[in-house]
Amino acid sequence: MKKKVVLSLLAAGAMVISLAACSSGGSSGSSTSSAGANAGGLIGVAMPTKSSERWIADGNNIKTQLEAAGYTVDLEYAEDDIPTQVSQLENMITKGAKALIIASIDGTTLTNTLQNAKDNNIPVIAYDRLIRDSENVDYYATFDNYKVGVEQATSLLTGLGLVDASGNKTAVKGPFNVELFAGSPDDNNATFFFNGAMDTLKPYIADGSVVIKSGQTDFNTVATLRWDPATAQARMENILTSTYSDGSKVNGVLSPYDGLSRGIISALTSAGYTAADIPIITGQDAEIDSVKAINAGEQYSTIYKDTRELAKVAVAMATAVLNGQTPETNDSKTYDNGKKVVPAELLQPVVVTKDNIQSVLIDGGYYTAAQVNG
Repeated sequence: MKKKVVLSLLAAGAMVISLAACSSGGSSGSSTSSAGANAGGLIGVAMPTKSSERWIADGNNIKTQLEAAGYTVDLEYAEDDIPTQVSQLENMITKGAKALIIASIDGTTLTNTLQNAKDNNIPVIAYDRLIRDSENVDYYATFDNYKVGVEQATSLLTGLGLVDASGNKTAVKGPFNVELFAGSPDDNNATFFFNGAMDTLKPYIADGSVVIKSGQTDFNTVATLRWDPATAQARMENILTSTYSDGSKVNGVLSPYDGLSRGIISALTSAGYTAADIPIITGQDAEIDSVKAINAGEQYSTIYKDTRELAKVAVAMATAVLNGQTPETNDSKTYDNGKKVVPAELLQPVVVTKDNIQSVLIDGGYYTAAQVNG
């Protein structure tokens, strides 16, 4: 084989990756990292879909930060099709990716692909969604998912008046009719969200102040495959027909994601609910359409997870591993994927209601006032 002669070396500038979350409540830390010997190397970034604006933001944030650190990026979206995501990842491996950052569609379907990555000495970072049933997951960048569920349920209780702004129980007794929705059963996060929420709601269900009038409380019953808004809308329509035809009203809805929340709102407004009697509805991801709905009084709250900060964590992890260093993590016990406990860096979620849209989302630079009010 002909030896390639190196004519010049390009110095890779150091990039400081701050792990500090937004001033409104993230975990903090910092890591100084650079592409080093891997400058210009390819990193594969696999995102699940463009149908949710949050994944577009995640992908763009990761790509921008990796390129600023000196890497080449292959960013792919699989549109929630598992074989497509597998094929995209296999192509990244074939093209010589130095590392993979993966937000999986189904965290149980990548075992063979990750073994291929391992065989090619390619580290794998699970992004936001835990990849299950594989020992070849090196690190996990995410938010405190159990706390997300706790915060969703707490904001629901606050909106109903059962707890005050400090989280303390009030003299309000209810009863309030509440319906439960959960995320996709193939997403490991969905069970963390649901368990956090249910652990928070159970005392109020037990004392009768919260009533699940439909009787649908089991995760498998209330789960929403692929986080599909149309599926949530259809289920809400069925609940209204089967359970509330007696003239009673839904007072609250635990929704784990803004897209589902908007589907639920569509079902309720089609059934005649107005701004005067719309239930307290939670959400997650601070999608702009839901932020507008919160401003309009249609949705009560959302959980804000600053994807800029999560991208910083993932980029810092990839850079550290490729430089032979150990990435910063703050959880080594929680995320057992069935084969190993994956070391994780958890950021903190922030509850957003109409009262703090300005201070958290606009002043924090996540959205402009024109976007929120337009």
